[in-house]
Amino acid sequence: MLRLLTSRCGRGPGSRVVTWRPSVGLFCPGRPGIRQGSDASDAPSQPIPSSESLLQPVGVCSMMRLPLQSSAEGLDAAFIGVPLDTGTSNRPGARFGPRRIREESVVLGAVNPSTGALPFQSLRVADLGNVNVNLYNLRDSCRLIREAYQNIVATGCIPLTLGGDHTITYPILQAVAKEYGPVGLVHVGAHTNTTDRALEEKVYHRTPFRRSVEEGLLDCKRVSQIGIRGSARTLDPYRYSRSQGFRVVLAEDCWMKSLVPLMAEIRQQMGGKPLYISFGIDALDPAYAPGTGTPEIAGLTPSQALEIIRGCQGLNVVGCDLVEVSPPYDLSGNTALLAANLLFEMLCALPKVTTA
Repeated sequence: MLRLLTSRCGRGPGSRVVTWRPSVGLFCPGRPGIRQGSDASDAPSQPIPSSESLLQPVGVCSMMRLPLQSSAEGLDAAFIGVPLDTGTSNRPGARFGPRRIREESVVLGAVNPSTGALPFQSLRVADLGNVNVNLYNLRDSCRLIREAYQNIVATGCIPLTLGGDHTITYPILQAVAKEYGPVGLVHVGAHTNTTDRALEEKVYHRTPFRRSVEEGLLDCKRVSQIGIRGSARTLDPYRYSRSQGFRVVLAEDCWMKSLVPLMAEIRQQMGGKPLYISFGIDALDPAYAPGTGTPEIAGLTPSQALEIIRGCQGLNVVGCDLVEVSPPYDLSGNTALLAANLLFEMLCALPKVTTA
């Protein structure tokens, strides 16, 4: 179901988990979330890279150098890659997003001084590798993604997804809604992704939320779309979203201001029911995130992105994704670095994460 990144390290009999050894930067057999040589406790302690390990250009490249695991069993949250860009309408390359995001994530620390979040002292977290998608058949890829995520969410594990184009959110929402019922949605992106079809195809990266509405996957009164902008073929390209009860926040309504007050309103809108966060990197201005398939000028800033994600802290978040990173269009790696940081912020915003 999931293709794991491989390493030369062996595993113990019956063990599915590999943990990180700070001294050498390689993986070795052990229990999930327990540092080798330390006493186990009731708290889910997580093996975290040391400053020395960050200087080691060796070992398997997992998200934040986390343990690799073949199953979500026993995990509270997990990073999963979905290397798919078959649904892209403009510039391809998002299939390489998960790999580059993982590469840039190795410099991230274990705690969030700004929010006080201590995710690895609160949760058991691992990297589950990539979903095996079918790059030659988009609908079959959606089936494979849906089945993989059904198995993940059935364990109670919260998935944090490295995309991949925005098509992947549709089958993920199918799996999440099967477990939790219709969910609220905080969608951050340049486009509403509520198009009906293109070239007679009803599944691609501009249609996931239209299909999700049709299938009853979303609690439409608890949907907010933030950062929407760009030219269109009609003067009211947001009509469908608003007709379904979505809150549409245009990028120009966010210019030159803090989004903390907006997120206070959205928190009230979402309440305590299940919530999914879908973040298209094209929400950000291409000055900050040029490596994306369909960039639009005059977007959000990285600080506003942090305000949005941190504004979801404490809500009943049951899944997140970060999509539309296309590394070939940003050789500097800055777009992927930004994506890795935003995924870490999503991890910090999950339920049960304690703060100092």
